[in-house]
Amino acid sequence: MQKYDTIIIGGGAAGLMAAGQAATLSQNVLVLERMNRPGRKLSITGKGRCNITNTAPLAEFIRQVQPNGRFLRSSFSNFYSEELISFFNSIGVKTIIERGDRVFPDNGKAVEIVKSMVAWCKNKGVVIKTNIRVNSLIIKDDKLLGVRGILEENGKKENLLFDANKVIIATGGASYPATGSTGDGYKLAKSVGHKVNSILPSLVPLETEGKIAKELNGLELKNIRGTIWIDGKKAGEDFGEMSFTNFGITGPIVLSLSRMIVPAIQENLSADRQGKEIIFSIDLKSALDDKKLDNRLIRDFNDKGKETFTNILSGLLPKVLISTCIQSTKIDPDKLGHQISSNERKELRKWLKNFNLKVIGHRPFEEAIITVGGVDTNEVNQKSMESKLINGLFFAGEILDLDAPTGGYNLQIAFSTAWTAAQNK
Repeated sequence: MQKYDTIIIGGGAAGLMAAGQAATLSQNVLVLERMNRPGRKLSITGKGRCNITNTAPLAEFIRQVQPNGRFLRSSFSNFYSEELISFFNSIGVKTIIERGDRVFPDNGKAVEIVKSMVAWCKNKGVVIKTNIRVNSLIIKDDKLLGVRGILEENGKKENLLFDANKVIIATGGASYPATGSTGDGYKLAKSVGHKVNSILPSLVPLETEGKIAKELNGLELKNIRGTIWIDGKKAGEDFGEMSFTNFGITGPIVLSLSRMIVPAIQENLSADRQGKEIIFSIDLKSALDDKKLDNRLIRDFNDKGKETFTNILSGLLPKVLISTCIQSTKIDPDKLGHQISSNERKELRKWLKNFNLKVIGHRPFEEAIITVGGVDTNEVNQKSMESKLINGLFFAGEILDLDAPTGGYNLQIAFSTAWTAAQNK
């Protein structure tokens, strides 16, 4: 049985980065991937475009990370967005910076990121074995000696044993399990005594009460502000795009704000008492404050005084949203503009600035972009990513209890922690 210097469990973003970097340091490296090819989740991230990082200032980046962004200071000091962009350029991937400091491959193809990283690893001598599920770590006297796994191929199973001086667990979280992220890494970590903080789906679509979302299915809203209210207290807000589905809402700002909402939903599910009220409030006219919007409405009702309320709304809202507005404000759709009272105008203004949807649930791990929770970072050396419990065991990527909003943050965390884990023996 061949002995490897380093074994990487998982061939995703963190796994491929760790493997190539370790091989660059003249280590004999083996990647064990559960699926039939590496990088399946990476190839679909960012709607297939792969937002690899964000060029936000370091302090701002760290502020976005929960629950302990400071854990990443050491990794980021050595391998941050500038170094990551240079790395991808060096392996033939040109990049562009778009709105919100988000960085993408210039051809907009996530699959090219995967192909380039796999080719880089193989050129460095990395061995990649697929269809292998690692089911246990071999430990003696708190020191890692290797891993056991099962090869599942062509309907047959074969038990395998691999020796190694070092193992990096880079199995990802539990989101998008069809791509191989099924939470196996958490089981491995627990089996050797690590604390794994409760995992939840995050950056995930939300389910809303009633029929409104279903009636608006397919509607996309741009340049709007979404605000989360939990039991009347503001929990977060974001500006950008969102859309409606037959079950609720999704889109960039919904996914980002779901980080604040999912824990409250879970608390509601486990509470014996009445759960917290969760409201997603949409400001459809975020560019206008109340006074400017009121002046706009006064002008519209005066200029179009002989038109019906329904016709006037066509200049204010997408067509599919007009019926919802009428139902919510209870203003007669056939009422003429010059007949609209000040109180009715006030109701319309309030609705335009606060189109409220009650959130009652979230979608499952299968539809979540990332996982919240994971291996407790208090048990991991932030300078090396090595376990404080087991010599030779390292962690990288989403398996760690670190998460951030959309925008390239989570992939940068994966790449940086993988780079750090690879540098240390």
